[in-house]
Amino acid sequence: MKKEVHKEVHDDATTHSQLTMQVVEHVRALIAKGEVKPGDRLPPERELARELKISRSSLRAGIGFLSAMGVLKSRHGAGTFVSSGPPALDSSSLSVLGALHGFLPWQMFEARLVLESNVAALAAERATDEHIAELAEEVAEMYAALDDPQEYLIHDVRFHRTIARAAGNPILGALMETITANLYGYRSKTVQNAQDLKESAEMHREIYRAIRSHNPAQARQTMEQHLKLASKAQAAETDLTAVPHPDEDTPEAIPTSTT
Repeated sequence: MKKEVHKEVHDDATTHSQLTMQVVEHVRALIAKGEVKPGDRLPPERELARELKISRSSLRAGIGFLSAMGVLKSRHGAGTFVSSGPPALDSSSLSVLGALHGFLPWQMFEARLVLESNVAALAAERATDEHIAELAEEVAEMYAALDDPQEYLIHDVRFHRTIARAAGNPILGALMETITANLYGYRSKTVQNAQDLKESAEMHREIYRAIRSHNPAQARQTMEQHLKLASKAQAAETDLTAVPHPDEDTPEAIPTSTT
């Protein structure tokens, strides 16, 4: 029997981020029409990929984005579910995402350095036991995903989103959501070339410890150190990305991770 191979229907100019946003818009439409509600499970990956005419790996990129943004939650062996609470798909972080794609990586990291180091200090002052428990969980998940860069990135982004919430300032939180959305969209294209995710996980653990200890000065300093190292790491990943990130449908073309 001849095996049917499902291919994405798009021209060569279609970018990874466009495919990701295609998935985002489709899920947004499902929720807007009431076809799925908070707590509901999404249709199976195979069904969604067929409906969108994209590969399952491109579908997973979009689901990964929505998971990192807190819109979806994946449960091992159970499927992908719409989160019960905020943020919603119509939040500012997603509505302005398209405008952010023109930002350069160094500009994003400079903005993060100014903003997020101080957000971390506020989180150290204001974090609740619940926030601290969430940060601990994300750090543990990062260590568990050292051999899976894309999964690692999802927990990395969730960690930073939790810090933004722990800071207790909705204006700073909205700004961080915007930057985090851009960070995920850009980094997901390069993270497969990550050289040392263990070092990154250790830096996140140090930030967590400073917040857990309610030490604002240490949280600020550790976050600054992390962001400077992260900027260098992403530049190195980008240098290794000579071609667009290949699709999972052609696994032989995926660059070998050195994590």
